[in-house]
Amino acid sequence: MGFFKHAMALVGNNAVIGDDTRIWAFTNVMDGAVIGKNCNICDHSFIEKGALLGDNVTVKNGVSVYDGIVLEDDVFVGPNAAFVNDRHPRSRKPGWKLERTTVQKGASIGSNATILCGVTIGMYAVVGAGSVVVKDVPPYTAVVGNPARPIGRVDESGHRVKGAA
Repeated sequence: MGFFKHAMALVGNNAVIGDDTRIWAFTNVMDGAVIGKNCNICDHSFIEKGALLGDNVTVKNGVSVYDGIVLEDDVFVGPNAAFVNDRHPRSRKPGWKLERTTVQKGASIGSNATILCGVTIGMYAVVGAGSVVVKDVPPYTAVVGNPARPIGRVDESGHRVKGAA
């Protein structure tokens, strides 16, 4: 079995990569990163030590998944989405505090969305393209905007549930 690594990808010898995962060009997976089986990590992505990706995760082009970010099984992250793991960033700041972020099973994050640290995006939730998530998103909820606000309920396929608020 094993995983596929494009010739132009960097994968640390101590990264844990599951079977049938594909890692594409110009991607950097650091030692200490954990990626499950059957994942697709697209071009120009960065997976930092301490990041944890479950099975069947898709990370589209230009996404960085930093230490403290957990993407559970079946999560989709659209192109150029951004995760934050420090609320008060400063260059070379001693004693900075890592804040964990969890994207639960089956959730989808749209292109160019920004996910602030310390939040949980619930199971099968949908974050609209360009949204800025600053607080927890309940399971089966669609959010959009800056800051992201609920616009309705979704089913496990991501489609809006009619009549649900």
